[in-house]
Amino acid sequence: MGRGRPGAPREAAVQSTGDSSAVSKCSAAARGYVRDRFLGLLVGRRRRRRTPLVHRGYYVRARAVDHCVQDFLLKTQSHSRTQILSLGAGFDSLYFRLKDMGLLSHTVVYEVDFPNVACQKATLIKGIKELSALVEDDGGEGIGAITFSGEDYKLLGVDLSELSKLEKALEEAGLDNEVPTLFLAEVVLTYMETSRSDALIQWAAEHFSQACFVLYEQMHPEDPFGHVMQQHFSHLNSTLHSLAQYPDCEAQQRRFLRKGWTECTVMDMNEFFTFCTPEDEQRRVQVLEPFDEYEEWHLKCSHYFVLTAAKGMKSSWTPLLPNMAVPCGDGPVRMAGRITASVCGMYSEAAGLRRYGHHSALIKPNVILTTGGFGEEDGQHCRMRNFHVLIKHKGCWKAGCVKKENRGKRWDGRLYHTVSCLSNSLALMVGGRTSPSSTALGILRLKFRESCNALDSDGVTVELIDLQPVAESATLRWRHSATEVMFRGKKYLFLYGGRSAMQPVLGDWHFLHAEELSCTVIPVEGPVPEGRHSHSACSWRGGVLIAGGLGAAEQPLGSVFFLREIEHGFQWQTVETYPPLIPRYSHTAHVHDEKLLLVGGVWFHSSSVPGITVIDLMTGLCVDYMISVEHLEWPLMLHNHSSIFLPNEKELLLIGGGGNCFSFGTHLNSEPVSLSLSNILTGPLTGTKQD
Repeated sequence: MGRGRPGAPREAAVQSTGDSSAVSKCSAAARGYVRDRFLGLLVGRRRRRRTPLVHRGYYVRARAVDHCVQDFLLKTQSHSRTQILSLGAGFDSLYFRLKDMGLLSHTVVYEVDFPNVACQKATLIKGIKELSALVEDDGGEGIGAITFSGEDYKLLGVDLSELSKLEKALEEAGLDNEVPTLFLAEVVLTYMETSRSDALIQWAAEHFSQACFVLYEQMHPEDPFGHVMQQHFSHLNSTLHSLAQYPDCEAQQRRFLRKGWTECTVMDMNEFFTFCTPEDEQRRVQVLEPFDEYEEWHLKCSHYFVLTAAKGMKSSWTPLLPNMAVPCGDGPVRMAGRITASVCGMYSEAAGLRRYGHHSALIKPNVILTTGGFGEEDGQHCRMRNFHVLIKHKGCWKAGCVKKENRGKRWDGRLYHTVSCLSNSLALMVGGRTSPSSTALGILRLKFRESCNALDSDGVTVELIDLQPVAESATLRWRHSATEVMFRGKKYLFLYGGRSAMQPVLGDWHFLHAEELSCTVIPVEGPVPEGRHSHSACSWRGGVLIAGGLGAAEQPLGSVFFLREIEHGFQWQTVETYPPLIPRYSHTAHVHDEKLLLVGGVWFHSSSVPGITVIDLMTGLCVDYMISVEHLEWPLMLHNHSSIFLPNEKELLLIGGGGNCFSFGTHLNSEPVSLSLSNILTGPLTGTKQD
């Protein structure tokens, strides 16, 4: 490939993404996500071990494509000949897997990619016995764009954006436009100019009498995760061209129907994994590796789709089951209004608050302590070593580090813990973890020095006292909740849910006596809630409100429960909401004037991101509000964040948040954000909605 040739930089960039994809697929296969002994042969020495999050992402991609391809082969097995045309195939192993499984008895596979990629792959096939043994070289290479030719396998080097050359090369290779043909494009067309990819889709519909199409690509470019995704590909010089014109499933479906396809079905990858992957297979994948990046997994899946289209087939081809009930994608979320987000007024930089998986607590009026999490410190991404404090003075916040004094144990840099203030000078830190494979951490007492000057953020000192042996069975967990309750005049921490290294979801609870730090058995009656983690919990009327969370099947929950005090203990009660609360997790929550506020989180409605949901606890009315970010210069990711509600000002402070955005890099919210909730908290909540 000549360096000076027009389009060469674009080709190199696109090929680089293809190479990275092949390495990721190979890594997933090595860990048992997919069964593919050929990927390693094609990738060769470029092997790298990817993260569990990337493994899951490439697993669901491979699962979706194989699901559709094998369905096509099954539905067309009565035909004497069929064809598969893989566009931008790169170093994919599809042909070899299908051949090895005996599924190509009457099917010819054609693969197309840039000429230099096709030549490299042809050389690999000829030089590796396990590959060449499956496809006998019939000597047809050298004819036109063919770089390798076998009886049922043709490899062509053509730029897909040059449609006339592609059509000529395929004709020379023997592609028959009268037999059932499956077109396959995995993250390929979006790298082409939209007019050229549209032309290719229309050409396939017009020139083949019986055709099916499988498309796997990105979507939703305008939400926070979508912005990070677009920036990643732009930095790689691999712009995602079609996203602007076709940003979601509905637009992609209209695209294909207008280009000549008579039926088309689209679903995002959360829907595919939930509804098209057997439950036992889901469970197998979920336990292959220690895993704790649920938010990024579900966000990645909501930003990719699989599409199937067909025309001229003797019977309807719908491998994605279009008639199924998909509750998570039941239309757009109706919003009652907007709440504007603004950067907090700060006396000083808040760089130390760029983190996620942390906890923030109001330790005294206008003093917020933030501990733990993963973020940016001294120019590096790491588990956070420092505690940070925000102190409000004359309407502005000042940020600073906290001096730590350790008694018995050094600070462990934990994530997904809780901090509960027992007084202005004492708090308990419960649970948390360092890594998903490590044993959960126990309990620490945080003692604040009386000399703490509320106006001096650099003068705050916290003494850490290790209480590790205390209530271990109750405290060795993370992604749980710890909420203050009262029973017979005594204060307890109600520890509920979460997960551990051995149990992906916990459904138990414990009452930890706030002074004695011992677990007390208190009777609890009523229907037991489903086990969950990453839920929210708020004190209310001496009891606890539990909302949302992620359940045992890694599905968001939409239930709300109230644990209320009764004469001889507590009782679980279901809080009915209308309309029903949209299932979510990784949100935060607060109670004000008989209203429950749910802040951010992750849900499966890929058409929008959660903002603020207000539930009237007297009537059950549930209203959603969008957060407007037009005044922010960076994407606001509201998961793995913390929030503090200041009731006098009716102000909500959002601290941190973000995560590892699949293979696109780590995003951390840059600064604390303020939301004024006066308009939605003044007066009764109304159910009047607007689109």
